[in-house]
Amino acid sequence: QVQLVESGGGLVQAGVSLRLSCAASGRTVSSYTMGWFRQAPGKEREFVAAIVVSAGRTYYADSVKGRFTISRDISKNTVYLQMNSLNAEDTAVYYCAARRTVIGIFDPAGPYPYWGRGTLVTVSS
Repeated sequence: QVQLVESGGGLVQAGVSLRLSCAASGRTVSSYTMGWFRQAPGKEREFVAAIVVSAGRTYYADSVKGRFTISRDISKNTVYLQMNSLNAEDTAVYYCAARRTVIGIFDPAGPYPYWGRGTLVTVSS
């Protein structure tokens, strides 16, 4: 079992940056793929970014490519999402997710069996 706790959300103005953290416990994340997802009010949850922790290989949704950066600190068992140039469309609850990395056909968008409770990001325009 992996437990995930997100932090770093808040209310910010458009154009600024914010960094989210996802602290994992119960297992070392070095053998996991970690993902960030978000769910805006009235919308379905969507994939944002993912990282294969051991290799550092990253994947992004087109909507955030060039603005968001996913990274990891294996020594801290933590994954980050650096979000730059935020706009109102980025307002959502952001969730961290994890799954064991399996060699083979890879879909960064899922499925993920482990999820955090989310952290709210509100961007005012």
